[in-house]
Amino acid sequence: MVGHVSKTVACCFAVLRQIRSIQRSVSRPVLLSLVTSLVLSRLDYGSATLADHLQSILNAAARLIYQAHKYDHVSPLLQELHWLYVPERIKYRLAVLVFRCRYDMAPEYMARDLQWAADRDSRQRVRSSSQQLIVPRTRLFTVGDRAVGATAARIWNSLPLTVTSAAALNSFKNI
Repeated sequence: MVGHVSKTVACCFAVLRQIRSIQRSVSRPVLLSLVTSLVLSRLDYGSATLADHLQSILNAAARLIYQAHKYDHVSPLLQELHWLYVPERIKYRLAVLVFRCRYDMAPEYMARDLQWAADRDSRQRVRSSSQQLIVPRTRLFTVGDRAVGATAARIWNSLPLTVTSAAALNSFKNI
């Protein structure tokens, strides 16, 4: 896995260098579109495995878009771009995945890993059971707790009821 991660990181930085060579020829919205489509989409595909290196690529992409120097603070740039930091980005993507599974907007094989508390007979009378997921028990902390079913359930259950009770995907993303 280390080879895959380092190759993906190297490819992302190579794309950023190529975009940097044309940055004076294109406008900022075009630059943002190029970075989003060519770099961020590649990172989002495997964000759980690239978590350590993802922040450095996001920082480099933000500096490229705003033509900032290497040692300039990147936090204001990320805020202006409305980009989340690595842990929040991963949590956001998993929460959106659970929302899609809940309303049958995701493939069935993804929804099979999630068990709603309302589906269990012992939990049907609990008021919050329609909104909560059952966190599966795992044997290994290093592997089992990082599985999508366990991690997504923990993240979904940590969200407030106002967020989990959103009726549409756009309202869920904006809350």
